Amino acid sequence: MIYLQRKPSPPLAECVEMLWYACAPDVPHQRELVLPGGKIQFVISLASDHLTDCTPAGETPTAPALLVGARTSAELIATSDMKQLAGVIFRPGGLGPWLRERADLFYEQSLSLADLWPMKALRERLRETATSPDLTLRILDQALCEQASARERRVHVRGALSMLGSLSVHETARELGISERRLHLVFSEDVGLSPKQWSRVHRFQRAVCALHKGVDMRWAELAITCGYADQAHFSRDFRSFSGVDPTTYSVSRGRWKNHLAVG
Repeated sequence: MIYLQRKPSPPLAECVEMLWYACAPDVPHQRELVLPGGKIQFVISLASDHLTDCTPAGETPTAPALLVGARTSAELIATSDMKQLAGVIFRPGGLGPWLRERADLFYEQSLSLADLWPMKALRERLRETATSPDLTLRILDQALCEQASARERRVHVRGALSMLGSLSVHETARELGISERRLHLVFSEDVGLSPKQWSRVHRFQRAVCALHKGVDMRWAELAITCGYADQAHFSRDFRSFSGVDPTTYSVSRGRWKNHLAVG
C-alpha cells in the first residue's frame, strides 16, 4: 500500500487543502465506509475506466473521475476502486474560486468530473505517470493552477469558518454583522453545508480524530472535550454521521481515520 500527500502550490493554497495519491491493490475486504468530513473532493481512477457507485443493494460502474460533494452521511465505497487513485481535497469554501460553481449544488452527490472540467487528456497524462506518484501529483497540481481564478473565498465565509464551533450560528452572524439568513445563504453556497451542518460535522471530526488516536478517556469526558453537551448527545451524533457507535469505530479503526472496513 502506498499513500502520498502533497501540499498545493502557492496559487492553489487559498482553495486547495491537499492533493493525494493512493495505491492499495490488495485490500482484504470488499467495502469500506467513508465517514463525512464536510469537504469537497475530486477522485480520479488511474487503474480503471470507471469508479463504483456502491450501495447496500449492489454495485454499478460510474465515471472514472468524480466530484464528491460535501456530505453529512457516511458513504460506501468498493475497495476494488483503490487500486490506484489520485485526488484533491478542497478547503471549505474553496471550490468556488476554482470551479466557479455553488458548492451546495453537489451536497451528498458524486458527479462525473468530466461534466465540469475537460478530463480525458489530463487523466491520460496522469495514468502515464502513475508509476511516479510525485510526478502524478505535480501534473495534477499544474492542471489545477491553470484552471484557478483570482477570486478568493468570501470574507464572511472565512470569518464564519474561524468562529463556528466556539460560537453558535446566531453569535457568529452577530460577530460578522450580518443576518443569520444571509450567513446561511453565503456559507451554504461556498461550503456546501449550512453553518449548523458544518459545526456538527466539525465537532464529529474532532471526536473521530481523538478515537483514531486511541485516546484513553471516558466517553462522557470525551464528549465534553469535543464540544458535546453530554455522552448521550455524543453517541447519537456519532451514529448519525457514521452509522456505527463510538465503540465499534474504536475497535474497527484502521490506517485512515475516516475509513472503516465493512466486509
